[in-house]
Amino acid sequence: MRPIVDVAAELGLSEDDLDLYGRHKAKLTADALERLRSRPQGDVVLVTGMTPTTAGEGKTTTAIGLTQALRQSGANAAVALREPSMGPVFGIKGGGTGGGGSQVLPADDINLHFTGDLHAVTAANNLLAAAIDNSLFHGNALGLDSRRITWRRCIDMNDRALRGAVIGMGGTSDGIPREEAFDITPASEVMAILSVASNLDDLHRRLGDVIIGYTTSTPIQPITCRDLSVDSAMTVLLQDAIRPNLVQTGEGGSAFVHGGPFANIALGCNSIAATRASMACADITVTEAGFGSDLGAEKFFNVVSRIGGFEPQAAVIVATARAIKRHGGRPAKELEVEDLAALEAGLPNLDAHIDNVVKHGVVPVVAVNQFPSDTQAELDAVVAHCQRRGVRAAVANPYGGGGDACLDLAIQVREALAGERPEFQRLYSLEDSLKDKIESVAREVYGAGTVTYLRRAELTLRRARRLGQQEWPVCIAKTQYSLSDDAGRLGRPQEHEFTVRDVRPSAGAGFMVIISGEIMTMPGLPSTPAATRFDHTAASHTA
Repeated sequence: MRPIVDVAAELGLSEDDLDLYGRHKAKLTADALERLRSRPQGDVVLVTGMTPTTAGEGKTTTAIGLTQALRQSGANAAVALREPSMGPVFGIKGGGTGGGGSQVLPADDINLHFTGDLHAVTAANNLLAAAIDNSLFHGNALGLDSRRITWRRCIDMNDRALRGAVIGMGGTSDGIPREEAFDITPASEVMAILSVASNLDDLHRRLGDVIIGYTTSTPIQPITCRDLSVDSAMTVLLQDAIRPNLVQTGEGGSAFVHGGPFANIALGCNSIAATRASMACADITVTEAGFGSDLGAEKFFNVVSRIGGFEPQAAVIVATARAIKRHGGRPAKELEVEDLAALEAGLPNLDAHIDNVVKHGVVPVVAVNQFPSDTQAELDAVVAHCQRRGVRAAVANPYGGGGDACLDLAIQVREALAGERPEFQRLYSLEDSLKDKIESVAREVYGAGTVTYLRRAELTLRRARRLGQQEWPVCIAKTQYSLSDDAGRLGRPQEHEFTVRDVRPSAGAGFMVIISGEIMTMPGLPSTPAATRFDHTAASHTA
């Protein structure tokens, strides 16, 4: 690895602009971030994907490989990614820093404690939780209804036993007994706030706006973090975490790794501060949104870019022959067998994601991420299908070949950026009603025919109108495995019913979470967790 001060120098940053965490990691200083605000902004290329499968499609690896290839082709490019959560690292994924020839380094550090950002989020979240129970214990002066507390504790680990708990047991000096639940740290609203806050003052305001529950009075009124007077203390805990981290790719290029809200119940993108810093330092910023275009890209287009004040110029849709065959009906255990018929049957899913990108006025480029079992006939069929649609496409092998194996993709992206750009479009206006916003996304992006609302959701929407929460964007939480809200519906379901089960305000982050189906905010460990395969004696990248 290169010294991080050398990586920063290529961005026009001096050692004084960095707080060093060893030789290979750094945070940008507040002064550097303020100075970068006045620089011209480069282009943004969003990496999204087709509907995910359990086979894995490789968006992060592709984003890193593309950035390396852009640098090889002479472009001033940087990548901006989310920070991995230790829960998935020790659970199923085993890491979140890419792989093979396309990684961000030092991978061990980034995957584990890194610069302490996720620990700070956990501490701030749980300080607020402790303040809530302390207020109840000392007389409940705010009139908080213990049955209507919406704030949960969190921990950055997969632990299904914490999905439901009873706290305050033990005696009169140990608190008020009540039901509680834990979320994994990236699911905390504090993480979402960290990822959209522009500076420390904005962070403080947003933390104060967080709704922690509702009163016992009628009509019920929200109680906020500001009412408990711990918003300043939480800001102090997060004063370093709000600043973006700078590391490097395996080929020595710049990588901003910062923030990490989940994509199914939050924004699924790295922090806006990191994206804007990268845009000020590089001509092309490659960033990634979690899951497919229906979850990650839609939120990036309609929520993240709106808050951040920027527009993406192109979107790379990561597809694999394996995933396309799965959506064409091929069993999950038989994806390594050539099946051109299943491939043909699965292409409508890819088409849906291309259409989603085009609908927003963004130029699509399809990256066919090559796996060892793919046949040339399958790869050629995907590229040919895209070309018939007039969509740029290229085969890439970021895992196997790093930047060298993504040069064709880089050429397609650079041509897309240099060509005619359509006008960027958002699906809805903030002045639209919440129902109109929900139904715009459901029909235009998910292909729904009807949208129905359960009673709980109807009551919450009615309360949102009363409380003046109508002008927030919507962040829809649903399964990532289907364009619909039913994980079992593969391909491109059309005219299906989309059911809104619940509505949850994220007042601090500034959006309304719309729940469809059962959403997991605390994962569990598999029967053989990745944690069982760690080796403390192995060589480490740690500086």
